[in-house]
Amino acid sequence: MANRRLAPVSEQPERFAFTPENAEWAKGQIAKYPEGRQASAVIPLLWKAQEQHGGWLPRKAIEAVADQLGMPHIRVLEVATFYTMFALEPVGRYWIQVCGTVPCDVCGARELKQMLHDRLGPPGHVDPQGTFSWLEVECLGACCNAPMAQINHDYYEDLTPESLGRLMDDLAAGRPVRVGSQTGRTSSEPKDAVTTLQDETLFDGSRVGAWRKRFEEEGLKETGAEAARGEAEKARTENAAADPKPAKPTAGRASESPAAAAPAQRAADGQAPVDPAAATGQAAPERSTVAVSRTGPETEPGPRSGRSYTTTPSNPDEGRPVAETKGSTREAGAEPMAAPGRTDGSQAKPVGVDPADKGPPGPKPGG
Repeated sequence: MANRRLAPVSEQPERFAFTPENAEWAKGQIAKYPEGRQASAVIPLLWKAQEQHGGWLPRKAIEAVADQLGMPHIRVLEVATFYTMFALEPVGRYWIQVCGTVPCDVCGARELKQMLHDRLGPPGHVDPQGTFSWLEVECLGACCNAPMAQINHDYYEDLTPESLGRLMDDLAAGRPVRVGSQTGRTSSEPKDAVTTLQDETLFDGSRVGAWRKRFEEEGLKETGAEAARGEAEKARTENAAADPKPAKPTAGRASESPAAAAPAQRAADGQAPVDPAAATGQAAPERSTVAVSRTGPETEPGPRSGRSYTTTPSNPDEGRPVAETKGSTREAGAEPMAAPGRTDGSQAKPVGVDPADKGPPGPKPGG
């Protein structure tokens, strides 16, 4: 790629202004954008300035566009030097821009550049007649027809050094030239003989008709199947109406069973309540409490399981006895301890032992 520099001062014009027609056109371009976004029109205005100045963009044109859009000069200069579509130096009457990116490079762009260098000189140089100048640029978007070049506003594709040389001779002589592919292919079709998409049925509509016919046939089949199902259902309904099946006597009726002998029901009927235990021949369960009679030491002691047994109060409203202080729970057959405070355990005695019993008979000590 060539360096993007402005033309020497000796070639720069002293001033630039749009013609009345171009000035009116520029106003229309600026009006396309909302207030405060006029800078978006910078590329169209630069392109029109280049076209008015003979195919290249002088410094004064860049500054005039910046002033009209209210942009700093450096911002517009950045745009002009970035895009290769803007020529910053004088060009020939036919400006040849050769694509040098990978697809074109591998297909022969190097040979094209060498031929232009030999015929016209280095990039950016204008021939003595002022007819041609050339420049290597980035991708121009015709990779399928590489190598290619843009001459002024037109694309020329499938080039070779020989075909490009003949094209330049015709342009210089004013003879008509063919735009596009120089090998005769249309658009971006295959370079050699066409080997794909040759079936005429792809383009004459017959395949679409076949698909439509197939869908219609499948729709008719589905319609026929629906009609057959409807006829079968209608026949089943008519047969059921003509020969009904006998219904079960209990079908749909509530199941009747003897009323449960519930206490509320027996009371409502004026009957005595039924004891479930008596009805089954079992003894009535008793409460798990034992009433201990204490008539004397000869009375048989109560159970020695260690459990406490208390007498069930006769009046339910009185509730159960309140638990006494820890260590004062009465044992069956034993006198309650009246000690008000804590004891050391010397007052405890085994259950069922007579307090009057001082031990087994025998001689006393000292006797």
